[in-house]
Formats: sequence, C-alpha cells, structure tokens
Amino acid sequence: MTDPNRTNDNTDNPAPTGEPVVSKPYVMPDDPEVGSAEALAKELAEARDKTLRTLAEMENLRQRTRREVADAKTYGITGFARDVLEIADNLQRALDAVPAEAKEAADPGLKALIEGVELTERSLLSALEKNGVKKFDPMGEKFDPNFQQAMFEVPDASVPSGTVVQVVQAGYMIGERVLRPALVGVSKGGAKAAPAADFTA
Repeated sequence: MTDPNRTNDNTDNPAPTGEPVVSKPYVMPDDPEVGSAEALAKELAEARDKTLRTLAEMENLRQRTRREVADAKTYGITGFARDVLEIADNLQRALDAVPAEAKEAADPGLKALIEGVELTERSLLSALEKNGVKKFDPMGEKFDPNFQQAMFEVPDASVPSGTVVQVVQAGYMIGERVLRPALVGVSKGGAKAAPAADFTA
C-alpha cells in the first residue's frame, strides 16, 4: 500500500535512458578550444618562435665556427713560429758580432759569408711574414708593457722618461697577438712624457 503523502524519489533523478552521461571537460578561460582558429594561431606562433630560435642558434654556431677556423689558420703555427724565431735571433747575433769596420775591410770570402747570412735572415723574415708573423722594433717609442718587456733602465735626460732607448731583442706579432714581446731598455730621468689629452671636461 502506498502512502499518498510520500513524494516520488525519482522526480529528481529521471530514469536512465540507456546512454551514459559524459561531463564536458573543463577548459581554462585562457586556453582556446582545441581545433579552433585561436588554438591553431597559437600553435603557429609557437612553431614560428621555435624556428626563429633554431635559425638564430645555427647562425651563431656558423659564425663561431668561422671564427675558430680563421683563428686556427692564423694562430695554428704559433708553436712552430716560436721555434723559428730562435733561428732568426741566431742569424741576427751572427751579423751583430761582426763590427762595421771589419765588414768594410773584410776579404771577398768573408764579405760573401756575411752577405749570405744577411740574405738568409731576410728570406726567413719574409717567409714568416707570408705566414702572418711580423717583426717589430720599438726603438724610440713610448714603452708599452703590452708589446715590450723592460729589462733595465737607462739614465738619459735627452728623451722623455719611459722611452725605449735600446732594443735587446726584437719583438714579433702573429696576427693581432704578441708572439714574443720585445726586450728593451727604457730611459729614466728625462722629462715625463706628455699625458694623453682629456676631452671629457
């Protein structure tokens, strides 16, 4: 027997129709729906950004590789060039050992020997120069610790203090780098070198 005052409990829950009820997935307000034009535009922008980044990285790698190849070509002979400099030094010492008067009064055989040594030295320096190694002689220049190494000071009031007044051993550059600094004697006691002009005022 049914109670007329009792309400039907099934009014809120209708009878199943046979198909399961699937709830719609929640979409974040900022995320466009999958497959929409906005979603495709976002994917396209991301793909374009990744492509541009990859192209930039490849260009940086290409430039870095180009620099490394150029450096290897320029500075790859550094060790060999340093060894050859000893030969150039010995040739120069041999020439310096013969006084100027002895060269003038030398017999033809000795003159030919001296000329042969001079020619060998010139050929060696020319071969080094063809490979990017250049000799420099800072005589009379202001002392620069980046290119020269001071061995001693010479009292000389006739030149500004800090001037190279004697070159013990010539220096050499390879490309833009110092292969070997020049060994020099620097003046002291003269007037100080004029300071560089200051244009900041």
